[in-house]
Amino acid sequence: MIRSASLADGRKGGTSKRLWVLLLAAVLLVSVAPAVRLWRGWTGAGESGPASTYRYRFQRAPRGSVIRDLQSEIAFLQARISSTPDRGLDLAALAGAYLHMARATGDLSWYLLAEQAARRSLSNLPFRNTGAVLILARIAEARHDFPGAIRLANQAGGQEEGLAIKVSSYLAMGRVDLAARAADRLVAQSPSLGSYTLRSLVRLARGQDDGATADLQRGLAAEEPGETGASALARTYLGRLHYRRGRLDLAESLYREALRILPQHPLTLLNLAELELRQGRFRVAEQHFSQVVTISEASPNVYDHAVLRGLARVHELQEDREGAQRLWREAERRLRRDVTTGAFGHRRELARLLLERGRPENVPEALSLMQAEIRIRQDAETMDILAWALSRSDRWEEARQAMREALRWGVRDAAMFYRAGLIEQALGNPGGAQPFFRAAQATDPTFDAHARRVIGLGL
Repeated sequence: MIRSASLADGRKGGTSKRLWVLLLAAVLLVSVAPAVRLWRGWTGAGESGPASTYRYRFQRAPRGSVIRDLQSEIAFLQARISSTPDRGLDLAALAGAYLHMARATGDLSWYLLAEQAARRSLSNLPFRNTGAVLILARIAEARHDFPGAIRLANQAGGQEEGLAIKVSSYLAMGRVDLAARAADRLVAQSPSLGSYTLRSLVRLARGQDDGATADLQRGLAAEEPGETGASALARTYLGRLHYRRGRLDLAESLYREALRILPQHPLTLLNLAELELRQGRFRVAEQHFSQVVTISEASPNVYDHAVLRGLARVHELQEDREGAQRLWREAERRLRRDVTTGAFGHRRELARLLLERGRPENVPEALSLMQAEIRIRQDAETMDILAWALSRSDRWEEARQAMREALRWGVRDAAMFYRAGLIEQALGNPGGAQPFFRAAQATDPTFDAHARRVIGLGL
């Protein structure tokens, strides 16, 4: 069965007198270098750790309380609806609870239940039922039907949730300009943790590191108790930004703070596992991947393929080709099943896996998948994978055009810069390649051959 994401244990640290704190700091500074880094990180001193404003200021709820609370809410609403099955607003509330459970666990079956309940709600209450409409918009977004998500968000009016859907959907479609307008409206209307976090993603898509960092800091300053998922996510995004700039210690500190809020937060665990791989700690990375979800045929999970691909990379980096191939095969089987049903997309993920495995016979299929994918999604990551597939097909000029599209809004990504440089080299343009290689190194000074292998760049 799937292990649901759960909350960290709420532990109240004891306080100490100022003199004892200073004495302890002195001992640490004199005696143990790693302890110095830890101390500096959590007090905000120096450049190696997060500022104190990144620490979670509220009492953490007991482990598992998010899931338990959602289960209680779902049971209550189901009982209420069983006695009055035609109540449209109750069905919309139940759909919302199902959607929250889907996000908390990654279990795809909750999305389907949310969609069914939302449609029943609209059938019973077709007017002034924006809650059900917005839930269907979120489902459309999860299915990668971004135009449909935007249409439903517009139908719901200018509410905060609708603007948030438009930001993320426009980003996925590669319309960074429209995403920026929606994000600015969202922040002006509701300057909250979630709003600032979304706008930070837009600014990252434009290569505006300082603006993205400032937005995440503003968001964390505005965070409130009870939004633990958003609190963990914001720290994870900030950690990922530092990771991609080669500031690995700072990234790790932020990831671990996110996990203190939600110990099994899937995205944080995946990012922390990649960081551990980068630092050569393979066993620890494998543990983090395994914490995300327990693979189950009975309950397919949105994170299944990411876990399997991550574990395959662990085995590959340890020269265990047989173990890696076994895990890649399982990831491929699950992705193919999802692509065939069309339930939640994943064409891009299947193409990436086929390219990462490096089998020439898989390249035509990967290219075909990406040519279909760009009809609905044209963000930088999608265009980068298309360029990869075109490169492997020896269609270098088309690969160059795809990389130009990937970089057109200003995103700063060492792997993309490096791929762009290789494409220029293959086209006989070494002079054009060097600026991209220099940009890759400037973006992440630690971006060496090992780092490229860890992220599965597939060069």
